[in-house]
Amino acid sequence: MNVDVPAVAEVRDLRIEVAGRALVDGVSLRARPGRVTALVGASGSGKTTTGLALLGSYPTGAVVSGEVRVADGLAGYVPQHPAAVLNPARRVGALLTDIARRQVRDLPRGQRRAAARERVLGALAAAHVADGPETVGRYPHQLSGGQQQRVVLAQALLLGARVIVADEPTTGQDALTKRRVVAELATVAQRGIALVLLSHDLEVVRELADDILVLRAGQVVEEGPADRLLTEPRHPWTRQLLAPPPPPAHGTPRAAPPTVRAGTDDAGPHRATPHAAEGLVVRDLTARHRAAGRRSGVAVVRGADLAVAPGESLALVGRSGSGKTTLARCVAGLHRDLTGQVLLDGAALPRSLRDRSRAELAAVQYVFQDARAAFDAYRPVLDQVARTAVRLRGATPGAARERAAVTLAATGLSEELAARRPEQLSGGELQRAALARALLARPRVLLCDEVTSGLDAVTRHGILRLLTTLLRDRGDLALILITHDLETAALAHRVAVLDAGEIVEQGTAHQVLTAPRHPFTASLVRASAPQASGAGAETGGAVAADQPVPP
Repeated sequence: MNVDVPAVAEVRDLRIEVAGRALVDGVSLRARPGRVTALVGASGSGKTTTGLALLGSYPTGAVVSGEVRVADGLAGYVPQHPAAVLNPARRVGALLTDIARRQVRDLPRGQRRAAARERVLGALAAAHVADGPETVGRYPHQLSGGQQQRVVLAQALLLGARVIVADEPTTGQDALTKRRVVAELATVAQRGIALVLLSHDLEVVRELADDILVLRAGQVVEEGPADRLLTEPRHPWTRQLLAPPPPPAHGTPRAAPPTVRAGTDDAGPHRATPHAAEGLVVRDLTARHRAAGRRSGVAVVRGADLAVAPGESLALVGRSGSGKTTLARCVAGLHRDLTGQVLLDGAALPRSLRDRSRAELAAVQYVFQDARAAFDAYRPVLDQVARTAVRLRGATPGAARERAAVTLAATGLSEELAARRPEQLSGGELQRAALARALLARPRVLLCDEVTSGLDAVTRHGILRLLTTLLRDRGDLALILITHDLETAALAHRVAVLDAGEIVEQGTAHQVLTAPRHPFTASLVRASAPQASGAGAETGGAVAADQPVPP
């Protein structure tokens, strides 16, 4: 496309300052029809703040200068944390129908309902929501993070915006779904819509971007056509961002695309045998979501068996919507509609968080994918993190603040940043704060739900080093990583694969990721071949650690 085509959205010399700190400083960009403009950079670099400016949204108390122009004033938005823009009290169908109704007003009254439903289902299908008719009857909390993201993309498509701001649109997506989302975003651009992509995922940027701006500390340090910038980066920070990830521990080679082993037992579900009196054991767990018109609800996890011993890490992998998060929420007491047992050290845990003792609450900690939704918007982050040590460990307020500051620093968050309110931190910074809050409880089981999915490569590797060090230094801790990223999964001791609510395979990371027995596992590994590490149990938890974890 000719770059001389007038822009449908333009930012000129934008500066956004909050409390004397420049979040964005002198940023300019032009979004043209049919082109993808990517903003890349580390967490906190100003990507999201710049993208939100195209929607006329600024942080509280912001001092803004420069110019922002959007054709027709209409921009769509796909946020990194989709739950933030989905009304939790309304079903997905109602949210989307509100938009569709405005588009069918000119039709005869008797045709409007059917036409609106057709538009809703069409938008869901275009956003790769495979079970649209079922999804419209669910509430947002009954969807995985990936499903929520695709619903929000459907909203943007329904709006008919001239420009769409996509903030980490593949966050929390498995490799198979990510490819489809990339294809859909490419189709959006082919329709003549300008796409502003905010992403840390360099593979997605390589596939989609026409133009790239590299941000650091709120400033554009390099920009240019994607084909030039990705192959010949000029700025040192750009070169650091584009550097390949470090090799797996002990020089273990990366996995080649696998083939499924032959054998009559290889295609069926593989159950865990609870193998220890200590640690976490899940027995025959089935979880359901309530659904409109169904008295018994819909089973989203079926007959799950898991066991994670102290000092061991387990990665739960599978497609978005496969039941990974629901299974983890059952362990944490956040999902009550279930049958089966969850045991810690041989004792059954109450199903509901409300029925668990203070010791049981401290023993099982959950770090959410959407860290922003887990914080009170009006209180400093440091105070909220410290509160965990007061409530669950009996610490005094002063001692709790000291422990919180040390733990936050270990995650890479300075005390100056932690003293701010959540809205003044980036998604990646809040994710680190959420991890620090969970660590203050000194848990026996730590559930991390896609905690690295919204982070740039530099920050992601730091968080994984921290978790690895924690597991090494805390022999009584069991770590569960819910992830779509097989490179992250390869760092665990063992891997369990979910498909359509069932655990279809589990074993050592090396076995599952290099010689999978189940066809679905093989398809996941093939789709992730460029990223998946061939690490095994001997490499699980063996990422080099360069900092101690506080008690």
